[in-house]
Amino acid sequence: KETMKYLSILLICCVLTAKAQTNEEKINSFIPTIDALFNEQAKSSKMPGLVYGIVYQGRLIHSNAVGLAQIENGIKAEKDIDFRIASMSKSFATLAILQLRDAGKLQLDDPASKYIPELKQTKSLTKDAPVITVRHLMMHGAGFPEDNPWGDRQLGISDETFKKMILKGITFSTNPGVTYEYSNMGFAMLGLIIKNVSGISYQKYITDHIFKPLGMNHTYWEYTQVPTSKLAYGYRWINNAWVKQPMEHDGAYGAMGGLITTLEDFSKYVALHLAAWPERDAPEIGPLKRSSLREMQFPWNMSGFNPSYIFHNGRKGSSVTAYGYGLSFMKDDLGKRSVGHSGGLPGFGSNWRIFPDYDLGIISFANVTYAPASFINLKVADSLIHSVQLSPRKISPSEILKRRQAELVKLLPNWEKAPESGIFAENFFLDYFPEMLRSEAKAIFDKIGAIRSIHEIVPENNLRGTFVIEGEKGSAEVYFTLSPENPPLIQEYHIKEIKKAHN
Repeated sequence: KETMKYLSILLICCVLTAKAQTNEEKINSFIPTIDALFNEQAKSSKMPGLVYGIVYQGRLIHSNAVGLAQIENGIKAEKDIDFRIASMSKSFATLAILQLRDAGKLQLDDPASKYIPELKQTKSLTKDAPVITVRHLMMHGAGFPEDNPWGDRQLGISDETFKKMILKGITFSTNPGVTYEYSNMGFAMLGLIIKNVSGISYQKYITDHIFKPLGMNHTYWEYTQVPTSKLAYGYRWINNAWVKQPMEHDGAYGAMGGLITTLEDFSKYVALHLAAWPERDAPEIGPLKRSSLREMQFPWNMSGFNPSYIFHNGRKGSSVTAYGYGLSFMKDDLGKRSVGHSGGLPGFGSNWRIFPDYDLGIISFANVTYAPASFINLKVADSLIHSVQLSPRKISPSEILKRRQAELVKLLPNWEKAPESGIFAENFFLDYFPEMLRSEAKAIFDKIGAIRSIHEIVPENNLRGTFVIEGEKGSAEVYFTLSPENPPLIQEYHIKEIKKAHN
């Protein structure tokens, strides 16, 4: 009995300690598991080298490396080694486009041909097709065919060669604005737009307006500019051996996948995207407005829905995926959303994802062809969030929500003089009838007893939220939402008893 009593006290203490932990402490406690998961993936996927890191609240709080960046020379993979990140480059092009848009130098719904004259003679599949816009290019909606294998080999072509390719004609798979289809050509066109609008190459524009402001001083477009001892070589696993792959030079297609960077440098870019949240009144300090960063992350173009998604912890659920502006978007049936991008070229595979509601980011670079970096990042993130029960960012309730909550509670359970209170929108008593409201509330309060305490409202957004009323014998949950008028009034209301769980 004494042993059981001791164990019970110990269990309670452990639970209380876990509850008191901050998210960063929870993450730190999970780092050995994170390292083990990445090490296991590196072995199973035959990765010569792998670097990875966890970004939390704008800081790279953990990083590690496995294996070699250069097998021939015995150079280890490290967080300051430059890896080619392939299509992770794409969002730098869209960020640059939004900078130019915010400066009034272009519009997203302008025809792309306004900035690329060579596109003016392009013929779509049918005569009723809309023109290709800049926005279409940014979200893989221009109607170009998926071109990953072919696009990989266009990386180093010149602008003149690319323009001749456009003038020769483009073969479409669909009309613009119809569906999502991944297109490297579309992002190469964005690079051309940046050049034609800014008057300098997209490489120089992005370097000057994004890399330098973020302090990304070890990020390159051309691999020959990287210090030899700091460059990761790319490999394929062929016939039980790693075979070094030739590196593509920088060129017109670099905007779709040419960047070479370090884990340390890229963590600064991840921190920029995390800093877009939450919406706030603080001064702008990044190279792009927070509202424009959130616009990049928005799911503009639906790409898939999986009703039977199997999560990495074995849970069965569902997920929806979409594409923003140079960024992929995913949301599961529990409401967990993430944003990021993968990258794959001969010799390399990479991925980054942020979970804005948790202020969390994860990055991994590997130097083997099409390494499953997306898979391992999601596996680690899913394991981390659920295993240690990370707490999502708390939304502070607005003053108007707190005010309406207090006013509503005063009317419960009798709803006396509610129509005269002035807190309800004009629709309310046409949709909810006073006698029914009284009857419903009385039945619930007969079960839960007199009010003992009112919990703080948990907001869904600025004008909608839920709160708990604790009674002498039980509890009830109240949900309400406010109207868009000024001042906002209660337009919808629901109350229900919280049923006690039975062991």
